[in-house]
Amino acid sequence: MPGRRKLSEENLMAIPFFKMQGLGNDYIYIVADACPATPASMIRRMSDRHFGIGSDGVVFVLPAGGKTADVRMRMFNSDGTEAEMCGNAVRCVGKLAYEQGLARVNPLRVETAAGIKVLDLRIRDGVVSGARVDMGKPELRPSRVPVALEGDAKHCIGHRLDAGNGVRVEVSAVSMGNPHAVLFVDDVGEADVHGLGTRLERHPFFPRHTNVEFAQIIDRNTVRLRVWERGAGETLACGTGACATAVACVLNGFTDRKVDVRLPGGSLYIEWDEDTGHVFMTGPAETVFTGSWPENLCQEQENK
Repeated sequence: MPGRRKLSEENLMAIPFFKMQGLGNDYIYIVADACPATPASMIRRMSDRHFGIGSDGVVFVLPAGGKTADVRMRMFNSDGTEAEMCGNAVRCVGKLAYEQGLARVNPLRVETAAGIKVLDLRIRDGVVSGARVDMGKPELRPSRVPVALEGDAKHCIGHRLDAGNGVRVEVSAVSMGNPHAVLFVDDVGEADVHGLGTRLERHPFFPRHTNVEFAQIIDRNTVRLRVWERGAGETLACGTGACATAVACVLNGFTDRKVDVRLPGGSLYIEWDEDTGHVFMTGPAETVFTGSWPENLCQEQENK
């Protein structure tokens, strides 16, 4: 089975990887001592669904930077850009770390660019089927999401925004360590996810770009959701997006604090605890297959 190894020049010809998915949000996971210095071209080629392995991006599982976490993750979108955090990916990191003996503890603490996430792993006979993740407190302050909202507003909920092409939308901006713009629609099946998602992702109102959620309220405890992910396009599921949507639902008065979020790839159970302010996400994690990437990872970069 693939294990941790150093990504050095002498072993770039055969990099072991794990292909894993959480509700169809699939990434390539590489266990290593360090992340390559210039991984963008490698990630684009590995993520390509026609000429590569195929994925929503690549996640490096690394040694923790200190004693406060058990492992560390760095994640990159399929376009090669780095993201702070992915809720579906962090569950898969927990599964991989536990089953491969990198950190055989429970709860398990994963260091991310959006802080440390604590995972309560669902384990049976040594196999991890999923996890309940403490995703921390949502960030609502406009300057911290961030959004380009002038004044001293405490949050950006139901903000009217010109989305281009003569379309105006209401967005609720929430950060779960990465930025999200939640839109409420009558029918997610009819929503212009690709058109609006493309325009809003790089809208000037979002200085670090944004993920875009299209949410349909079913009842006080159920939401249907489609997500346009920053740097990846529409995906089958987004953990941080489901969390941000649940927060936006509560703040807009649409749902209670415990919500079943139904995405194209399956459901996530989200709880926004009133006492602690923390958001908890429960969902599955699955290994699809393992293999080795045979191409020299620096070749494309060197040929430019």
